Amino acid sequence: MFRWGVLSTAKIGREQVLPAIADSSNGVLTAVASRDVGKARALADRFGAPHAFGSYDELLASPDVDGVYIPVPTSQHVEWTAKAIEAKKHVLVEKPLALDAKDIARLIAQRDRHKVLVCEAFMVVYHPQWIKVRELIAGGAIGRLRQVQGCFTYYNVDPANMRNQLDLGGGGLLDIGVYPVVSTRFSTDREPLRVQATIERDKTFGTDVYSSVRADFGDFELSFYVSTQMAGRQSMVFHGDNGFIEVASPFNAGIYDHHRVELHNQNHAEAQIFRFPGVQQYKLEAEAFVRAALGGGDRVFTLEESVLNQKAIDAIFRAGEKDGWETV
Repeated sequence: MFRWGVLSTAKIGREQVLPAIADSSNGVLTAVASRDVGKARALADRFGAPHAFGSYDELLASPDVDGVYIPVPTSQHVEWTAKAIEAKKHVLVEKPLALDAKDIARLIAQRDRHKVLVCEAFMVVYHPQWIKVRELIAGGAIGRLRQVQGCFTYYNVDPANMRNQLDLGGGGLLDIGVYPVVSTRFSTDREPLRVQATIERDKTFGTDVYSSVRADFGDFELSFYVSTQMAGRQSMVFHGDNGFIEVASPFNAGIYDHHRVELHNQNHAEAQIFRFPGVQQYKLEAEAFVRAALGGGDRVFTLEESVLNQKAIDAIFRAGEKDGWETV
């Protein structure tokens, strides 16, 4: 069994990833680290982990940990990923990995030097609904893809929440704007060439709270909006000349809607519905990561892919400061 350690007691870990690890077939939570050792001990006890540490460095020095999951604030992702690699631990780090694509280059060099696996935690690429979308598009089910439309919104105005703290890497594009981008890239195996964007920032927080984005992929366009101050909604639609694909709950399947992909034909007279009941995307992510770390051939989200995704986000931020197109 792969022995996991987690840096911090963050909500995403407590509610999603650690339960997935506990339920996985090839991994077990061995250690929890927090700057508050009491919180670390409480979370470790909840998942039956034998070790609790009062610092991240102590956990990284432990010989009882094979790899770490890092859900610290966004602005600290690169720092602690680098430290974990130097400790020769495999790393699954929450998205977004970096605030700038250039910061990922040194992590690639470190990864190659220490021969460890390092992945950004895009759980969606492990969900069979997105693998189905990818297969349908590649197989010509909707003909020539012309337009992708998406949205991801929630409402959060809590000043104590890191998503509303600029210095911690808060804001909508980094938190949720990455999802329409990564799911389009994954489904089409194409990269955006240029982008346009309108970005609105909160006058108090300074974070981006609404963004409307248009991305040119050459043969098709992606248009999407994200917001941290709108009623919650998720949607992704892939529209071609012979049909279109709708993903009911693209990013938090089972929460916003059921695990469902709908394929509609040209005149909307027929529809095929693909359902994926009971799928736990975080569990699939954890298991695939472990198999890859142990030398298996599983497809995982590599640092090279992280660079490409972050370059698109960087370009969107630049585009938000100007009129017209910005090259990715």
